[in-house]
Amino acid sequence: MIRPYGDTTGDGMVQVSFTLPVPLDKRAEGAAVQLAAKMGLDPAMVVHAKQMGDGYTFFVVYGRVHHLVDMSQVVVAERDFPLLGAKEINGLIKTRLRRKLSVVGACIGSDAHTVGIDAILNVKGIAGEKGLEYYREFRVANLGAQVTVPDLVERARANAPTRCWSARSLRSAMRTCTTPGRCPRRSGRRSRRSAGRCSSWVARASTSSPPQTSALTGSSAAAPPRARSRATLCTR
Repeated sequence: MIRPYGDTTGDGMVQVSFTLPVPLDKRAEGAAVQLAAKMGLDPAMVVHAKQMGDGYTFFVVYGRVHHLVDMSQVVVAERDFPLLGAKEINGLIKTRLRRKLSVVGACIGSDAHTVGIDAILNVKGIAGEKGLEYYREFRVANLGAQVTVPDLVERARANAPTRCWSARSLRSAMRTCTTPGRCPRRSGRRSRRSAGRCSSWVARASTSSPPQTSALTGSSAAAPPRARSRATLCTR
């Protein structure tokens, strides 16, 4: 069993601070003592009071609490996932997402409190932890304070990444195409229309090297085909 330590071991003395929306006077100090008593401090005394603008006072109160803590009953929730460093986070985004991770942040409406969002997004971060701007695989936009919801949505849509297609998705899209034609965007690309949307695709067929003659048998044998190049798909 333990209790707070102030002046002597186990005396239960603690110090708390808070601000009350009242001007600094004797009644304000009495209100601070009464609040501390309701918080469990008995006896409590005001050791510091300072006016914080019109109608606000900051207090520091010192007093004794009678609560005990049984350390055997303390349960701490352990993190069930590892903490990753900047290099590991960038590597995961690059290998799994295969594009920049776009983040758009803002304080919406009349909210002007940017301390929290700045700590999350700005490169300087907080308490030694870097913000998202520090990570090279993040594309971060901090719109600041008092941003309207439509403006935030518009910026988020503007920062949305272009759709990426894997080779498997490309082959599937090509099988669903029915009307061949020429792509107007770039020569050498074929376009096909499916579900009312025109898609341009590029896929190089595998090529074979010229036949090679064996020095031992004199017969010709085709060389193994070259690896198929990565297929890409652009949509418009």
